[in-house]
Amino acid sequence: MIRALALAAACLAATGVAAQCRQALALGLDVSGSVDAQEYRMQLDGLAGALAHPEVVALTTAQPAAPVRIAIYEWSGENDQRLLLEWRDIRNRTDLDQITALLRATRRAEADPGTAVGAAMRFGAGMLAQQGDCRKRTLNLSGDGKHNLGPHPRDVQAELSDQGLTINGLLIGTDPRFGQNRRYGQIGELSAYYRAWVILGPGAFVEIALGFEEYERAMVRKLRRELEAPAMSAIRPAHRLALRRPAPQ
Repeated sequence: MIRALALAAACLAATGVAAQCRQALALGLDVSGSVDAQEYRMQLDGLAGALAHPEVVALTTAQPAAPVRIAIYEWSGENDQRLLLEWRDIRNRTDLDQITALLRATRRAEADPGTAVGAAMRFGAGMLAQQGDCRKRTLNLSGDGKHNLGPHPRDVQAELSDQGLTINGLLIGTDPRFGQNRRYGQIGELSAYYRAWVILGPGAFVEIALGFEEYERAMVRKLRRELEAPAMSAIRPAHRLALRRPAPQ
């Protein structure tokens, strides 16, 4: 009887912990020098639109007793990360509406124009480390270029490999004014770079937006996939073995 009661108490305790947060999702937005004022606005408004998409709303608010927890930050240079949204439990549509209003009202702040992808990974991982009560911890990192200062993503990826995190990438292709061939060539190279050095964890993946005008649709696809049940996410291949690893930059 004592053993049975102890087992029941342990199960209840485990259930209580799990119910606190089913997923912590940190979203890191690239605001480096390659992102102009119009693209900055398209990125923030695109994220707001994606969070308001009916399927994303349904997935995010499906379990109010075990909510998704969201935080949002911008990144550029090695020491330039700006927190736009502190960790927030999403229990209903009102929570999401408040976040989308915040994003639409946000104005750009001055920051280093560099592209410190590794530092952005480390910052997001540090935020997720605070969310140990969440069953799943995911960093959703948007970017339109390779790193050009700060720690190499390869080294940060290795540093984070045993922390139980997932890092996914949302890559934004070159401005279509540069021509279709260059656009596809650039996004293909950047995709290989992120697959090799940035994404991390079982089922980690890269989503593609062919320009900032496609950002909202790409973010909807990415959030749908990230918010799926873990059993569904686990069966998706990482697609890393078939790609040639690029030389370190």
